[in-house]
Amino acid sequence: MSSASLSPVLKQATPVVVDHASGSWIHGTDGRRYLDFTTGIGVTSTGHCHPDVVAAAQEQCAKIIHAQYTTVMHQPLLRLTEKLGEHLPDGIDSVFYANSGSEAVEAAVRLARMATRRQYIVTVQRGFHGRTVAAASLTSAGTKFSAGFGPLMAGVATTPFPDALRLGLSEDEAVDYALKEFDYLLGTRIHPDELAAVLIEPVLGDGGYLAVPPAYLAGLRERTRRHGALLVLDEVQAGVGRTGRFWGHQHTDGLVPDVIITAKGIASGFPISAIAAPEAIMAKAWPGSQGGTYGGNAVAAAAGVATLEVIEREGLVENARVRGAQLLDGLRAGLDGVDEICDIRGTGLMLAVEFGDPTANAGSPDSAEAVRLAGAVQRACIDEDLLTLTCGPIGAIVRIIPPLTVTADEVATGTERFIRAVERVVGG
Repeated sequence: MSSASLSPVLKQATPVVVDHASGSWIHGTDGRRYLDFTTGIGVTSTGHCHPDVVAAAQEQCAKIIHAQYTTVMHQPLLRLTEKLGEHLPDGIDSVFYANSGSEAVEAAVRLARMATRRQYIVTVQRGFHGRTVAAASLTSAGTKFSAGFGPLMAGVATTPFPDALRLGLSEDEAVDYALKEFDYLLGTRIHPDELAAVLIEPVLGDGGYLAVPPAYLAGLRERTRRHGALLVLDEVQAGVGRTGRFWGHQHTDGLVPDVIITAKGIASGFPISAIAAPEAIMAKAWPGSQGGTYGGNAVAAAAGVATLEVIEREGLVENARVRGAQLLDGLRAGLDGVDEICDIRGTGLMLAVEFGDPTANAGSPDSAEAVRLAGAVQRACIDEDLLTLTCGPIGAIVRIIPPLTVTADEVATGTERFIRAVERVVGG
């Protein structure tokens, strides 16, 4: 009899095998209790196994598990649309559901091209939008996401991110530079009349947990309007309270995009994603271009309703802001003077500690040492019973993603454990 195993390409960031989990804590089969500051890469927004989310999923499983929503409609999806609509900007009132962030990104790109009858999508350097072929074609957070299976999707161009740290500029100077480069792209490579959309994360995810400066987002909004293109915001990781606002783009006052993409934290771990747009734009999608067997699954939708209710009732958006500030202040105070760290940053409960010289080119000795340090710290965190992840174009950043339910005591504990992990690596 033959046996099977997981693909050897799947590499775990930690050696942990989970027995059970609750709130901010994972209990491993090794008998250890880990403080989980990964949340399934920002997915378990209400913590592991929140009782209200569990109850909603259990109740729905006893009613109907799979109700294919282009065949028969089900109540959880109608309720989720109503609840989600309470948080969408005015005028964005039409929603399409899929399963994953990548699917939602591709649906948004398809919609943008159909609605504008134009072909080009401009993305921003260091953006991450998924691993499927089209989504990977839009991704520049690292070559590992798009290498080895080309050719990639055509009709994509990338414009510089206003990365003040890497460029050695002030934020205002970096924004000015990046917007000029965007204008230059439209003057040298893409005719404005062929620009369908600009796609950007309001806070970069895998690209390094960098918040997009409000002036840059406002500049893109003005330019897309001027050229008749759409502004599409990938809120897969930054949305649903993660940044201390319900949507990451709400840190830019008055900004209203044309399309919002959401997934990850919207259902506390159940696979569901969505795009939202004004009905006038959504109606321009061609018949048959939206659908999918599992999209808008009934159990996932019920979990999504419960998740949004928990976020509202427990004040988790504000908790993300307050606990994020506590964690950021604690890390900066505790790691002040560590020369190997070039930046400690955060927006709500999206925090990053970057190692090495941010201006070093990938593959240089300086960058290799930064990657080594970040990996060593992430592994040292495990020894401290703290789970974190690395990210960034070369992997020189440790990202910290607690659940929105994280308490002040848990933040204090996590801060202490992270500082000890850094001290162990740097001191060693």
